[in-house]
Amino acid sequence: MLAFATLGSAIGAQSPSSAPQPTGPSPALPASPRSVVLSVVVQDPESHPVRGLKPQNFLVSEGGVPQTIAHLEEHSSQDAPRTAPSFPALPPGTFANYTPVAPGETLNILLIDALNTPLKDESFIRQQLLQYVRRANPNTRIAILGLANRLILLQGFTSDPSVLRDVVERKLIARMPASLDQPDADHGHPPSLSTRSSPVASLTTKGSPSNILIAANVRAFEEQLAVLETDFRVPYTLDAFNTLAHYLGAFPGRKNLIWFSGSFPFNVVPDASPPHPFHVVDADEDELRETVDLLAKAQVAVYPVDARSLIEQSATPATPTGSANANHVHGPNSELSKGAQSQAAEHAMMEAIAASTGGRAFYNPASLADAVNSVVAAGSNYYTLTYSPTSAADAGSYRPIQVAVTGIAGSQHLQLSYRRGDYSSDASSHPQGSGSKDSSAVSPEQARAAAYEHAAMRRGGPPPEDLLFRVRVLPASTTTGTAPAPDNQLTSAMPPKGPLRTYNLDFLTLSGELTFTQQPDGRRIAKVEFLANVYDTQGTLLDSTGQELTLEPKFNDPSKLARTFIRFHLEVSVPDRAETFLRIGMRDATSNRFGAVEIPTSALTSLPPAPYPPAATPSSKPPSAPASPGGRATPPQV
Repeated sequence: MLAFATLGSAIGAQSPSSAPQPTGPSPALPASPRSVVLSVVVQDPESHPVRGLKPQNFLVSEGGVPQTIAHLEEHSSQDAPRTAPSFPALPPGTFANYTPVAPGETLNILLIDALNTPLKDESFIRQQLLQYVRRANPNTRIAILGLANRLILLQGFTSDPSVLRDVVERKLIARMPASLDQPDADHGHPPSLSTRSSPVASLTTKGSPSNILIAANVRAFEEQLAVLETDFRVPYTLDAFNTLAHYLGAFPGRKNLIWFSGSFPFNVVPDASPPHPFHVVDADEDELRETVDLLAKAQVAVYPVDARSLIEQSATPATPTGSANANHVHGPNSELSKGAQSQAAEHAMMEAIAASTGGRAFYNPASLADAVNSVVAAGSNYYTLTYSPTSAADAGSYRPIQVAVTGIAGSQHLQLSYRRGDYSSDASSHPQGSGSKDSSAVSPEQARAAAYEHAAMRRGGPPPEDLLFRVRVLPASTTTGTAPAPDNQLTSAMPPKGPLRTYNLDFLTLSGELTFTQQPDGRRIAKVEFLANVYDTQGTLLDSTGQELTLEPKFNDPSKLARTFIRFHLEVSVPDRAETFLRIGMRDATSNRFGAVEIPTSALTSLPPAPYPPAATPSSKPPSAPASPGGRATPPQV
């Protein structure tokens, strides 16, 4: 939890133009020795949890080398409910990106994947979701997210079943995934090409050669469209899981990610030989592996749930064999064989991702509720093992992990779920920003960093909590105008004639949230960005603003530095005649970590103006403490 102590600032702030530039690389401060944290689910053959195991009951090896368990903790659903830290009520207009979570609490995330689910099946999935929330266990902390062409937070973490029911019954409406009919308005992704409503799909065939040829050509055309659609679904899905990994990585403890989908877009083949656990056929292999590693390091166990069996159970019974379709170019047996091969490939993908993160794949659940309840039961009863590897490894190399249970009856029949490998370097946990590299080429790391930045500040997505902060948002005055606030970048989507209302954003955080790096001359600096985006209800970007500061402490006491305030002021303008949303964030430029909150402006319009005068004329004198873009003194403490 972020504790805002009443201490003065002893950090110098420099604008990018006035900051001294380092003459060499900027090494990070020394890190602690690498340790590996594993969540291990142990169940008997009937999927009941096995409790009461001790460190001597576990055999752990990494890369074939036995490891010594430094710490073991058992987590059981029979434990008394844990209490999350209290968080004080905030004054009107003040917001924080902090979600209270009890120590050792297991979090559950239900991902409704509309992107990879045929349109005709989405209403059925919604009905399944309704069945679950109407029977949800009140002791289960769960969040609901949706995936279309981007990740959307439908409901944050709650253990109140009535809140979940309200979201699903009143607010969640089945609709076509946005990626299937329009590009991402603020990202410029092209739309995918869907065959789900193809005008040629309903053509019938007769026995003539010309009709058979037409049918064959139509099928070939549709198959090409399906390939193109998959080409778009793969990067959208990877982006969503990267965003989830970063978002969930800020929460302590184990997270169970229940991925409920009608299809799975990767062609993954398990690889029994080192250095990697699987081989990817139709996607960026390094990107998928990094995504899986991010999830594993964030203690996110992925449970893919194949919705097709539920969909098929609700469908009209198939026509008996031999009664029709005798003139199809591909006969029933050929179609079944092709479908079976495709499903087998997707099941291999499900197994690979589940095994790599410590989850389990579900192929034929009786219902979504049964699948979720099974995941929650398994994911609430587990052991946390911690060890420090006994041998060094090359940076970035994959090291397979093996865990076994011994010393109890029937141990050879137990079911163990845990992530099956670890990368020796955790540099991928927070992809670095592009920094000051002077190169026209964009590396994969820079591209992923940019993608995370875009996702962190995008309308509707889960607000990251990598950096914790408070922000006070108040109107600058009781009147509106036509001129935007300084340094605001209006887009062509902004209503051209206004009126505009300007808001004052006053940030407050602790410097301990940031990454300080040591320079060649011995100084330590941190670079932080303060950001604000304005969106309409459709997620279209209307306005944006932001400033970057280079911070240099005037002392070398780390404990004092961790308790030192950083305050900053931004101004942002929004159209006054329509509902809009403010996405306000902070970014640690060194580690590319984010914090963000999202606020509907309708919740702000009735608040009184900020109790300080407008910004003074910009000054050319470098500020001696964090200051506003106008160079005036920091406003009063939030």
